[in-house]
Amino acid sequence: MKKNYALTLKFKGTAYCGWQVQKNALSIQTVVQDALERIFGSRLGVTGCSRTDSGVHANEYVCNIRNAPELNPAKIPLAVNTHLPADIAVTSAREVDDSFHARYSAKGKEYVYHIWNNRIHNPFLTETALHFSGRLNTDKAEAFTAGIVGRQDFASFMAAHSKIEDTVRGVWYFKVEREGDLISFIVAADGFLYNMARIMSGTLLQYMTGRITEPIESIIAAKDRNKAGITLPPHGLFLNKIFY
Repeated sequence: MKKNYALTLKFKGTAYCGWQVQKNALSIQTVVQDALERIFGSRLGVTGCSRTDSGVHANEYVCNIRNAPELNPAKIPLAVNTHLPADIAVTSAREVDDSFHARYSAKGKEYVYHIWNNRIHNPFLTETALHFSGRLNTDKAEAFTAGIVGRQDFASFMAAHSKIEDTVRGVWYFKVEREGDLISFIVAADGFLYNMARIMSGTLLQYMTGRITEPIESIIAAKDRNKAGITLPPHGLFLNKIFY
């Protein structure tokens, strides 16, 4: 009897072109499919909860495999991990009903952007956090983050070349946390536009440094990508949670 299994993964995205299969680059999806083929004996379709950009990481990433041969879900993680590289791991697996779809069943996502805020770079975080040596006052972030929350048109925070027409999304929360020299921007929403989390993080960073002085409400109301800040590089971004 064929089954639908949901797998939860962690991965470091540095060596990959993102989740989705690409013709001329190695994707996480390809590596996971290769490992699953070793376990199940056939090439199975794997549906991911998000595409993720090249170099982006995940603390929690969900994918599902339909029409898979029956196997005890408790045995799947260790079996698959035997055939995965050290930068990808299946942390759990469960059987789900046929209607479950890793992407379309998701109610929302949480992203975290990490910044190492010290004059000296941290060799252990060069691939997983943006090094920013200038002084950052996290207290200044509150006015910005409060204005982001809510259901609004976030066209100003979408990559300029994106073709998406419906740019309204609901942001549940946007928080800034600091632990020593590590600053984390944490944002959750019912959906994200292309590069939205990285553009929001870049705008907030420039707001905290004083390079952007315009109120966040004005930036949103403009519906103009040129009004928002820079797109931060992908290596500091983590897909942190998927809500179902």
